[in-house]
Amino acid sequence: MTVYLPIAELSVNIFIILGMGAAVGFLSGMFGVGGGFLITPLLIFYNIPPVVAVATGANQVVASSISGAITHFRRGTLDVKLGTVLLVGGLAGATIGISIFSWLRRLGQLDLFVSLLYVILLGTVGSLMLSESVRAMRRTARNEPPVAKRPGQHIWVHRLPFKMRFKKSKIYLSAIPVLALGFAIGVLTSIMGVGGGFIMVPAMIYLLRIPTNVVVGTSLFQIIFVTAYTTMVQAATNYSVDIVLATILMVAGVIGAQYGVRVGQKLRGEQLRALLALLVLAVGIRLAIALVVPPDDVYSVAVGSFAY
Repeated sequence: MTVYLPIAELSVNIFIILGMGAAVGFLSGMFGVGGGFLITPLLIFYNIPPVVAVATGANQVVASSISGAITHFRRGTLDVKLGTVLLVGGLAGATIGISIFSWLRRLGQLDLFVSLLYVILLGTVGSLMLSESVRAMRRTARNEPPVAKRPGQHIWVHRLPFKMRFKKSKIYLSAIPVLALGFAIGVLTSIMGVGGGFIMVPAMIYLLRIPTNVVVGTSLFQIIFVTAYTTMVQAATNYSVDIVLATILMVAGVIGAQYGVRVGQKLRGEQLRALLALLVLAVGIRLAIALVVPPDDVYSVAVGSFAY
C-alpha cells in the first residue's frame, strides 16, 4: 500500500514508514533518546530528500519523546527543574541552528554537511560509550565494586559558579554546563533533525554525574520542547515538514515508545549504554559507507530545492 508525500514529492510504502516509526519509538523509550539520529538516516536511506528528512524527523521525535516522558514522570524518574534549565539553553541553540541550516541549504552543501556530521558524532560518541560500558560489565562480571569517588573529589565542572540544587537528581551543580549542554543539543536538533539524546544522555551521566535512572526521563522532557520548536520554525522558514509523513511516523512512534520504556526498565544501566553504543556505531558506519561507495546514479537533476 503506497501513500503520496506532498512535500517530499514521492510515493512510499506506508508499512515501511510505520515500521520505521515504531522501531525508532521503541528505541526512544528504551534508551531515553529522541530517535532522530536513527529516523533521519533511515528516511534518507529510503530516498526521502535530506532537507525533508531532517525537518520531518524532528517532528516524529516530539511524539515518541512525549510518550516516553509521560511514563517516566509517572514513575518519578524525571527531574523537571533540571530539564527546564536544559530547555532554556536548547531553545537558544535551536534558534542559532536553524539559521545555520538555512545558510547551508542556500549554499547547496546541506546534504554533505549533515552526513559528515552524523558520521563524526555517531562514531565518536558510540566508541566512547561502548568502551566505558564494556569496562563496567567486566567489573560486574568479576564482582568488583564500581569505582567510587573519594569524598570532596570533583572535576572542573563542579567548581563552576551559579550553582543550583536539583533535588530529584540529588546533585548540587552549576547551571553553566547544563545550559551549555542544552545549547549544543539545540543546535544539533535544528541542523541534523535529532533530539540529541545520543549525546545528552552520556554527557549527563559522565560529565554532570547525574544518576542514570533520572537521565532518561529528563532527556526526553527537554527533547520534547526543543524539537517541537524546531519543527514549527522549520515549517515556517524552510517549508520542509511533510505533514503526511510526520503523521504516520508519530502514530507508530508513540506506540513503540510505550513498549520501549517497559523493556528499558528491566535492563541494568551498563547494558543499556552498551546496546545504545552498538546502535549508534551501526548507524554511523552505514552512513560512512554511503559516503564512499559510488551511487547507482552518478548524475542527478535538481528541481527547486530537492535533487532527484
